[in-house]
Amino acid sequence: MEKTRVGGRRTASAIVVRPAPGKPTRALVQFGPLTIRAAIGRSGRSTLKREGDGATPIASMKLLYGFTRGDHVRFLRTPLPMRRIHKDMLWCDEPEDANYNRLVKAPFKPSHEEMRRHDGLYDICLVLDWNIGSRRRHRGSAIFFHLIKPGYEPTAGCIAVDLRDMRRIIGFLRKGTTVRVL
Repeated sequence: MEKTRVGGRRTASAIVVRPAPGKPTRALVQFGPLTIRAAIGRSGRSTLKREGDGATPIASMKLLYGFTRGDHVRFLRTPLPMRRIHKDMLWCDEPEDANYNRLVKAPFKPSHEEMRRHDGLYDICLVLDWNIGSRRRHRGSAIFFHLIKPGYEPTAGCIAVDLRDMRRIIGFLRKGTTVRVL
């Protein structure tokens, strides 16, 4: 793991996500000397990511920024830009809409995900740059690095880790940290 300094704190420039042996919906997140268990897409990994396929893209993606449920998770210290989630925050996952793969505000009729989830998955939610800079319809939306469901259940294509593990690494993450899914 390459490191740089941000405000006197060492930060990571790369996280590697490897498939867990024998479990296509599980992964191992390598972060310097740490190896963290993770859940990935219900369809495993794919080089041909499509909207709704349930696969985690095999790609190198940059961390852009994050969201947090300040009413659930407090005291996060990280150089990564973070925003507090509000009730009206949604993420558009409708490929035919001009707002595809972007944060939108309620009310919003096209297909979307609520960012203020009741299950806690997005209590800490980091946005990866998959299909954001130059969006292409049907290439997949909302590829996040977020918290797990109990039992490490598969995601819809995101990478998910335990809250304790997220707290261990988030202080070292910054905008531009690469997440490489192998």
